[in-house]
Amino acid sequence: MEPTNPWDDKVPPGVARGLHGSLPAELRRHGGRRRLFGPGDVKLLALRCLHEAPRHGYEIIRAIGDAVGGDYSPSPGTIYPALAYLEDMGFASAAAAGEGGRKQYCITPGGEVHLVEQAEAVQRLLARLHRGREQARARGIPEIQRAMENLKTALRLRFEHDAPDAETVGRLVGVIDRAAVEIGQV
Repeated sequence: MEPTNPWDDKVPPGVARGLHGSLPAELRRHGGRRRLFGPGDVKLLALRCLHEAPRHGYEIIRAIGDAVGGDYSPSPGTIYPALAYLEDMGFASAAAAGEGGRKQYCITPGGEVHLVEQAEAVQRLLARLHRGREQARARGIPEIQRAMENLKTALRLRFEHDAPDAETVGRLVGVIDRAAVEIGQV
């Protein structure tokens, strides 16, 4: 069976079109967003962090959050199982540090070898995270946010006291569509 496009309007018989009826399971679980990390990505990022320097779990959480950008940071429930896996595989080791008995993790020689073997996957992952940071930065440009708010306010005020007729709606749609085309050409 061929994979289906989740955004395709053609819905097979018997499939619901409700709120998430045509979305595949991997999108439904995350509110329609794609997962940030694929299988093994967090483990690779954690191992890369340990390659840079020995760290405590929360330092790894912060380092991955910084790599992703925005307000994301992985949960302890994601990081500590990944670190346990890295220990089990012999890629990392942990030693109790002085302050509060927190474990400090460091990469092992086996972990260094694994990181070299996975260098291409790590580079692809870092490039994807970099693109995501750049896109998030572009979405957060204050001047663009102000302009978008101005557009929303103008539309809301235009319809505040009376419902628009079909001609007015058509004209407004045309203005917005032309603006979208022009933005795409900038």
